[in-house]
Amino acid sequence: MKRFALIGLGLLLLSTPAHSDNLFGESRFAALASDQSASRVGDVITIVVYQSAEARNAAQNTSRTRRSFEGSIQGGELDESGSLSLDGAYSGQGEVRRSESFVTEISVVVENVLANGDLQVAGQQSMNINGETTLVRVRGRVRPGDIQNGNQVLSTRLADAEISYDGHGFVSRNARPNLIHRFFGLLGLGG
Repeated sequence: MKRFALIGLGLLLLSTPAHSDNLFGESRFAALASDQSASRVGDVITIVVYQSAEARNAAQNTSRTRRSFEGSIQGGELDESGSLSLDGAYSGQGEVRRSESFVTEISVVVENVLANGDLQVAGQQSMNINGETTLVRVRGRVRPGDIQNGNQVLSTRLADAEISYDGHGFVSRNARPNLIHRFFGLLGLGG
C-alpha cells in the first residue's frame, strides 16, 4: 500500500500542471444572454430577401395632317373648278407596367472578413418542387451592426447585393411565348 502511494505521489509531481486559460477559448465562447452572430470566415448567416419593385412607362403620340388642293379652269364655254382634300390623323398610346415582389430566406456563408470588419457573404439554394426547379443566389457585403436577432440580415441592408432567382421546368416553359409568337413580335406584328 505504501508502495502505491509513493508511485502515485511521484506521478503527481512529474505531471505538467493544467492552466485555466487552456480550457477557455474566447473565440469559441458565446455569452449566455446574447445571440451568436456571424463574425468569421465559414460562419453561416441568414439573409431575409424582401425585394419589391414597381416600374411604369407610358407614351402618347398624336399627329394630324391636312392637305387641300383647289383649282379651276376657265376658257370659252368651259368653266370648271374642283378641289381635293386629304385628311389624315393618327393617335396612339402605350403603357407598360411591371410589379415584382420576392420574399424568401436563404442561409449564406461568410467568405471573407474585410479590413473594416464587413463580411462578404455568398450562398445559393436550389429547390425542386413537382418538376419545377428554382435556384436562388445571394452575394453581397454585410456590416456587423446590421445583423439582427437570430443572426439575420435584411436584403435591403446588403451592400453590393447580387440577388438572382431563376426557375425552369414545365410551368416556366409553358409561360414563355412559342417560336411563332416571338417571330411575329420581332416583326412588330404581335398582338
